Amino acid sequence: SQGAAMAHGPGRCCCCCGEAAAAAGGGGERGAAWGLYLRIDRQRLQCLNERREGSGALVFRAWEERGDRTQFVESDDDEELLFNIPFTGNVKLKGVIVMGEDDDSHPAEMRLFKNIPHMSFDDTAREPDQSFSLNRDPAGELEYPTKIARFSNVYHLSIHFPKNFGAETTKIFYIGLKGEWTEAHRHEVTICNYEASANPADHKLEQITPQTHFIS
Repeated sequence: SQGAAMAHGPGRCCCCCGEAAAAAGGGGERGAAWGLYLRIDRQRLQCLNERREGSGALVFRAWEERGDRTQFVESDDDEELLFNIPFTGNVKLKGVIVMGEDDDSHPAEMRLFKNIPHMSFDDTAREPDQSFSLNRDPAGELEYPTKIARFSNVYHLSIHFPKNFGAETTKIFYIGLKGEWTEAHRHEVTICNYEASANPADHKLEQITPQTHFIS
């Protein structure tokens, strides 16, 4: 992750480079646009109803590695999967790719929710910010564009897959996230604790002061 941090220069967005967009779309340029997986806070990434613990995190990887069939997540009790994806800054989300098996285990619907940390399946009853009917996409070629105005300031993304094409469990090999990332600026927290601890220090100094005459 050190390398990823270094790639971000001051005030620049790393994931959607102007040069790449301008270049005639070769594979490398397209891959560069799908770099948001580098901006996921993986320590806090959650996948609910995953059969194998930690497998949900495997589907967020480089666009060039989307064809790796050894890395996938499969649902456990039923066909539902829910991802809670915190980012290390603010994201303007522009598109999503979902790649599964060319059979009934491929997810058939995707629902996106922004900025609701720690979503549970109970929370998915609410209206999503955007939903999509999915086609089977075993090669990772279909891009689902988001309503960018609605997803322009996302620090946490939840992706809910409520159903597949009829299998008992859902299988996903790759989820691609396209967009821009900017660093979050959070100063508020440091200001408050400051004054609370100032008082005891003042009293301490008063108690020590009379003894300084003996030392000198």
